[in-house]
Formats: sequence, structure tokens, C-alpha cells
Amino acid sequence: MRYRGKVEFAHKRKIRGQNTVLYRLAHWPIWIWVFFISPGPLTFSLFAHGFGKYNLLWMAAVLAGTGIAGIRGRLPGVEPRPYILRFDEDKPNPLYRRVCYTFAWNAVLSFGLLNLCGLTIAYVTGTWYMKQIYEYAYPPLAMGIVLLGMLGVLPRVGRSTKGEGTERRYFYGSVWAVTAAQTALMLLWQVLPLSRTANLLKLLVFCGILAVFGIVASRGLLPRTRPILPGESVIAE
Repeated sequence: MRYRGKVEFAHKRKIRGQNTVLYRLAHWPIWIWVFFISPGPLTFSLFAHGFGKYNLLWMAAVLAGTGIAGIRGRLPGVEPRPYILRFDEDKPNPLYRRVCYTFAWNAVLSFGLLNLCGLTIAYVTGTWYMKQIYEYAYPPLAMGIVLLGMLGVLPRVGRSTKGEGTERRYFYGSVWAVTAAQTALMLLWQVLPLSRTANLLKLLVFCGILAVFGIVASRGLLPRTRPILPGESVIAE
């Protein structure tokens, strides 16, 4: 289907030859969160029972790892200067970008899919099996996504940056949709009782937000979801 939404033109975007310290620091927490939640069962334990000893140890390891990577300029957005300047340039995609965006895709897809599965089962059976789902389904799902990343199948993790102007919109559109749906689900979990009707409402709200944000993002109406047509040197964020 032909795209009919809003677009951006590369030559109209502001050129930035260097990232400020504030800009780099602002992107660091993003990657802390991406890697911190990557052990799915441990993250489920965090939301179910609170911050435990193993969460603390893993957080320390993530802070150290991402901190070292950030200082060396090996995290997207935390580099001293932007890597991608032309969205149509067939330029090698560095390993650190491919690894980071693979784990970001895992955070988006795994938690979204598993929560959708848990909501559906809870409504159909009247019983919540989220602990079992994260314990048994998360590892193979995460490994499958990582494998897709290794093969360069996922957007932004290919061997070349040539499709960055389009691929970035798929990534940010997914992030917008899943983040909004997950946030709403957390709020509903706190205020609604454990009942069949409440389970249905949670499921409908979760799916509805995913659908609405997906449609809006597909039309380029959310930040960073518009296709960028190639042109002069620009900065990829």
C-alpha cells in the first residue's frame, strides 16, 4: 500500500556535527533500561515483588557496562558525534548499534507479546499465568528475536544503514505503541479488581492502544515516525 502520511526531507533537517554532553547523557538512561529489563523473569519478579538483591546486582552490572560503552561512544545517541549523516548512504552498521537495537527490539516485542498472551489467557480461563509465561516462554522468544537481530532481519540492525530513513519509523512507532499500552496496563492493574470483566477491559484497552498508536504512527503523526527522504547530510537520532 502506498504511503500517504507526512514525510520529512533530509536537506531540511538541522545538521549537527557533534553531540553535546547533555544530549549524550540524556540517551544513556534509555540503554540502561533496555538492558536492565532484558532478563524477562527477573524483570517480572521486580514488578511482582519489588526491587530485590538480584535486581540490584544486575542493575550494577548494567550501569557499569553501559557506562563504559557510553564513555567509549559505543551506544546509539551517546557517541561523541553522530554516526549516520546521510539516510541513503550504504554505510556499514557498527556492531554496537546492531546489538543495542536488537535488545531494544526484544524489550518492545517480547514484553508486548507476552503480556498480550497473559491477558488473553486470563480472560479466557479466569486465571493469571504471567509468572509461568515469563519463566517458560520468555527465554525462547528472546533468543528468537536475538537470532533475527544477528541475521540482520530486524529494522535498524542490518549490515548497512541505507534504509535508516524508513526503518527508524518502524522502530519508533513500535516503541510508542508498546510503551503506551504497557503504561496503561500497569495503571489498570493497580485500580481494577481481579475479575473476568476487569480482565476483559484490560485486554481491550491494551489492544486498543496498540491499534490506535500503530495507525497514528503509520501515518507519520508521532515523533520520529515520518519517512525521511534522502538528500543532503543530516543527523540520525
